[in-house]
Amino acid sequence: MTPDALATLHAHLLTALTNPPAETRRLFHGRGRCWPGLEQLTVDWLQGVVLVALFKEPEAAQLDALKQLLVEFEWARHGAHTVALQHRYLPLSTTEWLVGEAIDELTITEGGLRYLIDLGKKQNSGLFLDMRNGRNWVREQAKGQRVLNLFAYTCGFSVAAIDGGADHVVNLDMARGALSRGRDNHRLNGHDLSKVTFLGHDLFKSWAKVTHCGPYDLVIIDPPSFQKGSFLLTKDYQRVLRRLPDLLTPQGTVLACMNDPAFGEDFLIDGVTREAPGLRFVERLQNPPEFPDIDAQSGLKALVFRQR
Repeated sequence: MTPDALATLHAHLLTALTNPPAETRRLFHGRGRCWPGLEQLTVDWLQGVVLVALFKEPEAAQLDALKQLLVEFEWARHGAHTVALQHRYLPLSTTEWLVGEAIDELTITEGGLRYLIDLGKKQNSGLFLDMRNGRNWVREQAKGQRVLNLFAYTCGFSVAAIDGGADHVVNLDMARGALSRGRDNHRLNGHDLSKVTFLGHDLFKSWAKVTHCGPYDLVIIDPPSFQKGSFLLTKDYQRVLRRLPDLLTPQGTVLACMNDPAFGEDFLIDGVTREAPGLRFVERLQNPPEFPDIDAQSGLKALVFRQR
């Protein structure tokens, strides 16, 4: 982070906050490698709280200069009261509170829906902002549908589906704490929880439970790229895809997602063609404009497939 790079960041923030977003948005996405020297930095607007994340440790002088910029920026003028700096390169993703008091939990909005997120305690806050278009798409498709949400995390897709009129959503994730937060998110939005099932299980040991709750009109697959001991993208995604014929209704749809920069969309298209040939590729959902990437194949991939 040279002085020129930090000047670029400052100018970008001034432009992004000329009219502060009414809802949660990413303000700066350095991870897309469009701004040299800022490739390891992101800035998120959490409706009055600003979360800055560093993904690689900079030199001490560069870190001091970044902190100085963040402390001296006129946040209050733009409607912000708190600034946090998260060191994602550290084992515990330590968070420093540079402006304002520390906040453990915060309710944010996206598309008029409310989500409870964590700050300063976990590596991820609880809602991946680059998946906004995916959640919007699910909400538009969900009316009257029975939905399976695999690797559900805090159930963002489920909240969108129920809001869109889904008949029922089955959420599966081995992290029961994340599913508990999913319940909180549904309650925040006044949803009928009798329409939502939460399965806190390892998917690969629970196919019988998943199949028993089906078949499904819409299956959402949004796994981590790597989770030690439970999921390896290059091996385990194929294991999920080959189960799709047994999970889907004859007119079923799949939203298959992947956010590993090492693999392009062909990884998913080829995988579906090989493991579930009854499905055809329909479209790739566009990523939100605030997530520019120097290579479109490196960013988030959210692909739609339908039964032939």
